[in-house]
Amino acid sequence: MLSLFSTAPAFAPVTLPASAPSRAGVVSMDAAKFAEFVDGPKADGTLDKPWTSNEISNQAGLEALAVKLNPKVGYWDPLRIGEGTKETIAWWRHAEIKHGRVAMAAFVGYCVQANGIHLPGNLQVPDLSVAAGTKAISYADISAAGGPADQWDALPSAAKIQIIMFVGFLEMVSESSTFLKMDGQEHYIRGGKPGYFPKIKDKMPHPVPLEFWDPFGTAAKMTPEKKEKGLLVEINNGRLAMLGIMGMIAKSKGLDVPFQPDVPKYAGEIMAPFSGNPDLPFVPEMLAARAEQIAREASYLGDWYAQFAGPQ
Repeated sequence: MLSLFSTAPAFAPVTLPASAPSRAGVVSMDAAKFAEFVDGPKADGTLDKPWTSNEISNQAGLEALAVKLNPKVGYWDPLRIGEGTKETIAWWRHAEIKHGRVAMAAFVGYCVQANGIHLPGNLQVPDLSVAAGTKAISYADISAAGGPADQWDALPSAAKIQIIMFVGFLEMVSESSTFLKMDGQEHYIRGGKPGYFPKIKDKMPHPVPLEFWDPFGTAAKMTPEKKEKGLLVEINNGRLAMLGIMGMIAKSKGLDVPFQPDVPKYAGEIMAPFSGNPDLPFVPEMLAARAEQIAREASYLGDWYAQFAGPQ
């Protein structure tokens, strides 16, 4: 868009010095870089942004990583991520590591819950924080609701909100440059370590007994070589776990998934996690919008689509 101004006669051309002096908090950009920024074939807001590490930042680095991860498969990049900027590559690497970790936890949790394993005691009982007359709910009650997705639907609204808020807190901490800098780290799109989760024990206003990541300090005692190997194993396992958990969810809706064992069937709406909680704000409106979407897609794809996409 800036290049459009070069054709406007009302503006005189701007002459930049060969190099501009750097001021505190300001990144210098010479005339050649500025011309590339303004008149280049694509908008690139990443020029001259600091990159202070040896983390992977180009296609060559991704190719070398791919060989380490799986020499038989090698480098496969259908999204052409390796052709992007170093910040884009770092963003994708961090996203893969983070979602792989979540998928590993989800896969194990799905297997545990699908087999009826649950905690002892009660999830909810009338006490100082729960109104008198509230129905007591045990973990056994939740487990008896059915498969993992049905168990989620059976949770009280307050429990779901607490889970979502906790996940949001973890996301806020992991993305906070302030938390990262207190550990001597940078954000992953500024050359920091993809997948790094900050320490929290010494940063909270209240006592925290264990770190969320590496609670027993085992990873901190590893050699750099062992850490590198462990990260490769983690990425590979995370990729498999992402396929595994999606396969289980698809199987629960009645789809045929190769090599996937039977799992408890789910008649609810996967894409509406609060469908069983009409007491929450905006949930009825979201359910109505989803029902309209399913009907519209079924008109194109056929009635067979609706039996998998919506409640049965």
